[in-house]
Amino acid sequence: MSAAKSTSSGKSSSKKSGGGLVTPSRIAVAVLAVLGLVFIFENTRQVKIRLIIPEVTMPLWLALLGMAIIGGVCGAYVFHRRK
Repeated sequence: MSAAKSTSSGKSSSKKSGGGLVTPSRIAVAVLAVLGLVFIFENTRQVKIRLIIPEVTMPLWLALLGMAIIGGVCGAYVFHRRK
């Protein structure tokens, strides 16, 4: 009988440590990503952007998307280095 108790508690502890596919933090990240994409694709006008020396005219959504990707890569690098 004690073996059954340890097996059931082992399952619950591994479930807590591994986490599920859908967690509150993953839902929050998904919502923020969708809101970010909506914001990016709502801003479609042409803008002038200065890149150190040259001035480039490009759609604002492309500049925002590029900066979001660069920010995501930098964030992933910092998070990965902490492990």
